[in-house]
Amino acid sequence: MAHPQRDFLPGRRSVLAGGIAALALTLQAGRAIAGVKPDMAKGAMERFKLAAQPKALPDLEIQNADDKPMKLGDFKGKVVLLNFWATWCTPCVKEMPSLDRLQAAFPKDKFLIVPLSIDGPTKPKVAPFYKDQKLANLGIFFDKGRKTMQGLDVTLLPTSILVDAKGRELGRIEGDADWDMPESIALMKAAMGKDKG
Repeated sequence: MAHPQRDFLPGRRSVLAGGIAALALTLQAGRAIAGVKPDMAKGAMERFKLAAQPKALPDLEIQNADDKPMKLGDFKGKVVLLNFWATWCTPCVKEMPSLDRLQAAFPKDKFLIVPLSIDGPTKPKVAPFYKDQKLANLGIFFDKGRKTMQGLDVTLLPTSILVDAKGRELGRIEGDADWDMPESIALMKAAMGKDKG
């Protein structure tokens, strides 16, 4: 009478586990949130982390350049890229020109970059910084007391959060990125429901 090999069952378990893992990766690759797919996290967007599901953002208060209060909900109806930054943050400063060029590529009534400065005491440096860097397409916004940063669980500068037109987080990037590269533009177009091309 033949006896099964001693490692027969553990071997089958390994094959089965590998098959399940491959299936999970295939399903993950096919998953899209508001047109944004995991396979879009490549090149300039390689650190983009797609949310497991769209997550409604709290309607936190920010300030515009005139110190007038605004709410994140004021931006509903357009895709928004919230960018947390500061003038004293070297990676933040590095990516600002590419954010300005990205904003220039899209109409502000459909897509808006909201650079939220957390400068606080150095707030008077922000407007001159925009002028020195020739940032003509970006608005000036402030996260007073870093409440929005804390409310959205941002712990690293820069951090950029992609928000759909319904005010839900689609994903985020921690650290700087090249925002005017083809992969970045394709990601924003996908979030707006447009073709990649």
